[in-house]
Amino acid sequence: MAELSDRMRALVQPHLAGIEPYDPSFTPCRINLSANENTYPLPASVRASVDAALAATPLNRYPDPLSGELRCELAARHGLAPENVCVGNGGDELLFNFLLAFGGEGRRVLNCPPCFSEYEFFASLTRTGVRNVRRDRRTFELDERALLAAAPHTNLAILTSPNNPTGNPVSASFVAQLCRACPGPVMVDEAYIEFADEGVSVERLLGSCPNLVILRTLSKAFGAAGIRCGYVLAAPDVIEVFAAIRQIYSVNVLTQAAALALVRARAELAPAVAQVRAERARLLAAFEADERLEVWPSQGNFLLVRMDEASRIRERLRDERSILVRDFSYASGLEGCLRITVGTPEENDELLAALTALLDEEG
Repeated sequence: MAELSDRMRALVQPHLAGIEPYDPSFTPCRINLSANENTYPLPASVRASVDAALAATPLNRYPDPLSGELRCELAARHGLAPENVCVGNGGDELLFNFLLAFGGEGRRVLNCPPCFSEYEFFASLTRTGVRNVRRDRRTFELDERALLAAAPHTNLAILTSPNNPTGNPVSASFVAQLCRACPGPVMVDEAYIEFADEGVSVERLLGSCPNLVILRTLSKAFGAAGIRCGYVLAAPDVIEVFAAIRQIYSVNVLTQAAALALVRARAELAPAVAQVRAERARLLAAFEADERLEVWPSQGNFLLVRMDEASRIRERLRDERSILVRDFSYASGLEGCLRITVGTPEENDELLAALTALLDEEG
């Protein structure tokens, strides 16, 4: 990763001097299965609706600062009031604002690695301390007892369900316990929830857990990573905090228009989600049948796979087959692991054939 120059180290805030930018390790390639994007194109009718909405959007006016029309549509989707919804420039803005508002110097966030690295990165930017309670090294399940013991001594918490990169869901009963144990807000990042089994979401706890914050995105199941649109669901007083500290006009007019069209057409996106789930099961079975691989069941649109020489296999997939997957070998507890996004049937066929051939060659 790039590092700050000596000149910049002397000028930036001291706590940022050693900061390294988030690096998704992207390389242009023919098949990209590295970023957990939805690799299925939008249905033609949905794309036409998005294009029409974009064409009808004036560019000479500032956007609605609170994305009012989109906010109402999202609230209706979840059976909530608009006051329970805040829209942001991708889930990342809302995650950062969560730590900015409720974290900070002298406070600690409860975190459960291995998980999304941005949690700790944003904590460092906001000078928030981190209390890590690691997942089980074999199953990657949460250490629920340790989390409940640590929660009263922290100020906020973040869980991911399904977890990235391991695919584990979090039970609603445990989230309810954690909300009671934690003195501050508890965020459940449900970026991949549409790919999970029915009933996995913790939305039903919003009425009984006033400190619960649920993070959602249009980047995954909605196939709209490029427009950068996410949102949070929470109690109205929590939403007021998000609205108060946000950068003004952070969600531009084109994003709001495209997102509104997508949310209204969500039923037409369901077949692609079902196809991803079917392909996930097919890939899981194929990986489980290969004794050279270890794979974990996942409720997301990705699978975590362990193998010998994982970094070399990833490089050869990229350089020889133009297939990009994500290498997690550098992360503690994920040694030898690649995270593979579930693609289209054709992409998955190519991945399986290439991976088998490379494993055979590596012997």
